[in-house]
Amino acid sequence: MTPPTVLIADDDRSIRTVLTQALGRSGYQVRSTSNAATLWRWVEDGEGDLVITDVVMPDENGLDLIPRIKRVRPELRVVVMSAQSTLITAVKAAQRGAFEYLPKPFDLKELLAVVSRALATPSAEPAPPVAPREAEDRLPLIGRSPAMQEIYRTIARLTTADLTVMINGESGTGKELVARALHDYGRRRNGPFVAINMAAIPRELIESELFGHERGAFTGAMNRNVGRFEQATGGTLFLDEIGDMPPEAQTRLLRVLQEGEFTTVGGRQPIRANVRIIAATHRDLRAAIRVGSFREDLFYRLNVVPIRLPPLRERIEDIADLARHFLDRARADGLPGKSLDQGAMEALRGDRWPGNVRELENLMRRLAALCPDEVIGAEAVLAELADAGPPGAAAVPPPPAAGGPEPLSVAVERHIRQFLAAHRDGVAPSDIYDRVLAEVERPLIQLTLAATRGNQIKAAAMLGLNRNTLRKKIRDLDIPVVRGIA
Repeated sequence: MTPPTVLIADDDRSIRTVLTQALGRSGYQVRSTSNAATLWRWVEDGEGDLVITDVVMPDENGLDLIPRIKRVRPELRVVVMSAQSTLITAVKAAQRGAFEYLPKPFDLKELLAVVSRALATPSAEPAPPVAPREAEDRLPLIGRSPAMQEIYRTIARLTTADLTVMINGESGTGKELVARALHDYGRRRNGPFVAINMAAIPRELIESELFGHERGAFTGAMNRNVGRFEQATGGTLFLDEIGDMPPEAQTRLLRVLQEGEFTTVGGRQPIRANVRIIAATHRDLRAAIRVGSFREDLFYRLNVVPIRLPPLRERIEDIADLARHFLDRARADGLPGKSLDQGAMEALRGDRWPGNVRELENLMRRLAALCPDEVIGAEAVLAELADAGPPGAAAVPPPPAAGGPEPLSVAVERHIRQFLAAHRDGVAPSDIYDRVLAEVERPLIQLTLAATRGNQIKAAAMLGLNRNTLRKKIRDLDIPVVRGIA
């Protein structure tokens, strides 16, 4: 049997060499070129079982080549690589019919796995191409870190589907930006995007806000009110802070998701719910389910596609791009134009950012308005960070010294202090104990499984747990287990 042939198009000779050698060792035949014209000739001649192409080539954009390939050979899979690691690139690749998008620098093992999957997956009827949005080069999300690349790829895959999405992340990480990107680049982009914050609405008004009410439905209901479900018809309904929804509203929402229709408060005529649901929360809903404050059946209705937004401290390589973006936006809003020197960048990367991206944006706007220097230095950044600390921040233990690792107890104490300080002026949650335990328990089990290469018997012995107990925790905490991966 003749081995599959992979066609490679990339202007970088070293990348072509690495891919040719790796694919050759895996048993594939390889043909490579530095330009799109040669690749197109091979495709027209019926050569190749898979295409791997870069976006930027000397004679043509690789993304523009995909629709042409799909017209003449719709069964031929195309994998796109790009150093332009942005959401726009990932979305364009998906919308034009790419099988997969990989940012550069790529992981060779991941690429080989993608090649194997592409050649093994049966061809399906090609989906109709999605027309690109106007002004599509405006970036809704900033960052090129590995964590953000995975989010871009997930959003890109969802542009051709109306699946329900659950976005989880700390306050200030940009959950609404992700929800808007899912809407703006999806099938319902021509419909309305309607957002509602569950935590900002009094409990007794939530059902009226969501589903609307009829005149006379309750005291003070002088006119018919159109609810958010009806406002979002044909578009997207974004349920922010879904973890704060009271139990009675959870029951009503579950019924709507199950039956696909709702009635207004005081109404009798069912109304079809023609909306895509995107939910978001900063809470651990699995812990909330365990203590009975969130319905498990509603969770699984909403958690069809989970997206976890990392806190800023987990993507420090994005801080420089974000800071420059916020300074540019401040200048566009009429504030003085400013830039950051290398010392200022290092000071930003050294902070813990309890307020995440929102805190960084506020800091950049404050520096643009108040710092007299055109080039902002580390001293100004550190002074503003010190002044902006939450109440009680002085009592937070300092970060570990360069000479040794930070004791676990010190790290836990610092995070708990920051958490309590953040809720000092608001409504404190009622599940702190479960949330703190989950924060420690999940990475402990994940890293132990990694150390035992997925062997649950060894991991249970190391943790001092019964194997059945470990398996239940893996299931409850939704921890992926892969055998043989260190």
